[in-house]
This record gives sequence, structure tokens and C-alpha cells, in this order.
Amino acid sequence: MKKNTVIVVVGPTASGKTSLSIEIAKKLDGEIISADSMQIYKEMDIATAKPTQEEMQGIPHHLMSFVEPTDNFSVADFKEEALKAIEDIFSRGKQPIVAGGTGFYVDTLIKNTTFFDFDKNEKRIELTERLEKEGIEKLYEELKAVDPASAEKLHINDVKRILRALEVYYSTGKTITLQAELSHETESEYNWFIIGLTAENREILYDRINRRVDIMLQSGLEKEAEHFFASEKSGTSRQAIGYKELKPYFDGEATFEEAIESLKRETRRYAKRQLTWFRRNPDINWINIDSLSSEEIFNEALTLLRNGGLI
Repeated sequence: MKKNTVIVVVGPTASGKTSLSIEIAKKLDGEIISADSMQIYKEMDIATAKPTQEEMQGIPHHLMSFVEPTDNFSVADFKEEALKAIEDIFSRGKQPIVAGGTGFYVDTLIKNTTFFDFDKNEKRIELTERLEKEGIEKLYEELKAVDPASAEKLHINDVKRILRALEVYYSTGKTITLQAELSHETESEYNWFIIGLTAENREILYDRINRRVDIMLQSGLEKEAEHFFASEKSGTSRQAIGYKELKPYFDGEATFEEAIESLKRETRRYAKRQLTWFRRNPDINWINIDSLSSEEIFNEALTLLRNGGLI
């Protein structure tokens, strides 16, 4: 039985993933599934560069603005919800298009990563209590005994990952190292056609990033961030680029100009990490955006899709 093919659009922030995926969706009667670890949260619109209703041009978007900023949402949760959305889109005769820059989310989906299911809270509480009583040194030595491969990769000060490795071992009976080895054994029921946007000239990408931050500020980023911190939300959402860089300004520890420069710098660094992550994947069909207009990028994508038998 021939597998259905899911189109994936990846690349660094500000490279044009949103506009390209929307144009592809218009051409192929598709719907978009966001693979962005921050766009999942409600209210966080400007900082995460969610497309507006006008920008969506009537194309349905999934996995966007459906999680409370205070809630935990894991990569395993993303995979589960994304597969549901893909199945739903195919069932209605439409073309699913996954678009986003969170590499771990994308890889988990296309590699069909398996996650061991266990009660995280109980073991986590127990290990946290032991950390307070016994200290990290004792737990680190314990990790050396049960999972030396993980212990060798971790510094003793990396408390979070040490606890996580022990949590996995005591909850599943398997080391986190073995879990990683076993996680890619099940073949996906879909084919994946991946288009990547890149910039060989980093200065062009960095200029796009700087201009995007300026547009975010004009759109009300400062007010959105101020409201976010005033509501005292906690969890992963507090790590969103666009909020944490403005916090020193709100706290009187930096000028507005210093905070904005920090925001632009951190966004540029994030884009560099995204490119490094995606370039490890040999299956990505790359488009260099350096000297291309949006229309030219779309035409390049259509050529790739045509060559891949998707048009």
C-alpha cells in the first residue's frame, strides 16, 4: 500500500517558512500543522511570530494557540497531536504541511520517535526530595552506576538532566541511553518530503531577523511581554525569545535599547542553532533565500515538489 506523503517546511526564524507554507497550501489544497514549541501557547502571539488571520489567507492552521502558558507540553505530546492532525487532514482529502523551526519537534515526527510511557510525577517528586536531602553528588554517583554512558556526557552541575536520566531508569527499567537507541525502530506510516530554507550569507538572514524584531515592537511586543510577566505565568513558556530578553528592562536592570539589542542578538543565535540542527538531515531539499523574492522561493519549492512527484 502506497504511503501518503506529508510536506514539511523547515528553516531558521525569519527565513519565510510561514509565507511559503501558506502558498504551498493554497496550491495543493493543504492545511498547516505548526511545529513551533512556543506557538502552541495561547496569547503569546507577537513574540512567537504567529501568523495573523489576514496572513493565514483562509488556510487552516493546527497546533497553534491551544495550550495554556502555565501547562506542561512535551515533545511526546506534540508528536501525538501532530499525528492526529495529519490523519484528520488526509481523511478530508487535504494535504498536510508541517511548518516550523523547532528541530526536535520535526525530527520526533519524521523519525517516528517512540517514548516510554510512565508516571513522571511520582518518581520526579521522590528524586527531587532526595536531591534536597542527599545532594547532587550522591545522585550523580548513582547515575554513574546505572547509566555510565549518560553520566559521562553530563557535568555534575547539570542537575536537571541527571534527575531526568535517573527518572527514566527507575521508571522504565531502561537507561535513557538505551531509550534513545530504541526510539527510532518503528518505521513511519508516512513519507516525508522536506523543504528547507537557508541563507548562505548570514548577514542577509540577520538583517531579516533585526527587521522582524522591529516589526514586532511596532505591533505591540513590549505590551504583550509586560502583560505576560504581570500574570506571573510559569513553565516552559517563560523561555520564549521575545519575553525573557525584555525582563531586565521591566525590572529596571537594563535600558530599553539594551534589552532590544539583547533580543536581536539572542534571535540571531537561535537562528544559527536552527541551521546547525537542520543541516544534519541529508533528506532536506534546500532553497537558498539570499537573493530570491518570496515569489521566486515559491517557484523553487514548486519545482522541488514537482520533481518529487507531489504536483
